[in-house]
Amino acid sequence: MLVAQNVLDLMKETPLVSLKGRAVNTPRARLWGKLELAMPGQMKDRVARRVVHNAELRGVLRPGGTIVESSSGTMAEGIARVGAIGGYRVVIVTDPRIDDGLRAKLSAFGAELEIVETYSPSGGWQRSRLERLREILRRNPDAFWPRQYDNAVFRTTYAEELAAELVAAIGKVDAFVATVGSGSSLTGTAEALRKSNPDVRIVAVDAVGSVQFHQPERRRRQSGHGNSIIAGNIIYEVIDEAHWISDGEAFNACRELARREGIFAGGSSGAAYTVASWVAEELQPSMNVVALFPDRGDRYTTTIYSDEYFRDNELVDAVATPAPRRIRYGLDEATSWSWAPLPHDGSMPYYDPDVATSGSLNAELGLE
Repeated sequence: MLVAQNVLDLMKETPLVSLKGRAVNTPRARLWGKLELAMPGQMKDRVARRVVHNAELRGVLRPGGTIVESSSGTMAEGIARVGAIGGYRVVIVTDPRIDDGLRAKLSAFGAELEIVETYSPSGGWQRSRLERLREILRRNPDAFWPRQYDNAVFRTTYAEELAAELVAAIGKVDAFVATVGSGSSLTGTAEALRKSNPDVRIVAVDAVGSVQFHQPERRRRQSGHGNSIIAGNIIYEVIDEAHWISDGEAFNACRELARREGIFAGGSSGAAYTVASWVAEELQPSMNVVALFPDRGDRYTTTIYSDEYFRDNELVDAVATPAPRRIRYGLDEATSWSWAPLPHDGSMPYYDPDVATSGSLNAELGLE
């Protein structure tokens, strides 16, 4: 029986479970699901614990101080939980996509919510949230801002913890598949995995309509991954290929993940499950493919797991094909599951130069 000093001790060493995958009878590599969703809050617990502890050690977060962060998902919950344990005031800047369940959790932890209402045409919800965050920091100059999109502590956490857990559990990881939001979980883990296996295949999963991998921005229903800006924590050089999954494909995959594997998860997990199942079919049976499952499905009972929502938004038949369509990186638009290798030869920039980066946006808003 595991006995913990407090909840912070439960924010690591998550289970690794063997998966059937989407094609049961196809010879394939061993497929594993890393259940980050099994932590008290879900995936961002790891980095919330680590970044707050690091701020305490550096003296930038003092007893009874204030933590301010911009988030519409699991980072908000992680910071609120860690903040409650540490006795800090927590202010979360979010947007209308926040669900009632998360609102209830944040309220229970004593966090204050600042909800923006305007979607910025240049930077989406992220820009609108950062503009509000700037106002809060001006009123609270001693507040600590974790900076989830740019803080290298986030990548270091996944490199030192999550990657080490994978190697300790199964030895060689031949492919690692994860969605990309702030970029830290995929690229931080990838950098560490490359040290133990230089040939590991690093697969990024993005949302159709996200700008992170040289695609035009479109309004999308997926949350937790995809972005309207380029996060500083995305290290493109360690990523081998990008996949784009549509809203319907990701949401239907969540239901498939529940039926086939007994895992009740959010949209990021469904998207990763689809891609990782195909990657496993591409590799030899002796190899290991790991898919990262960030969050539980509790937040999505009125969307992903609602038949009425599926009908109203014409998602019922939007099921991913058995294999993705290959497109030309930066030239073709992905409207359904598609993939492309990243152009590490310099023939194409990793993202459209006209798209804002978190660093440039911070500088423009005076947040540097």
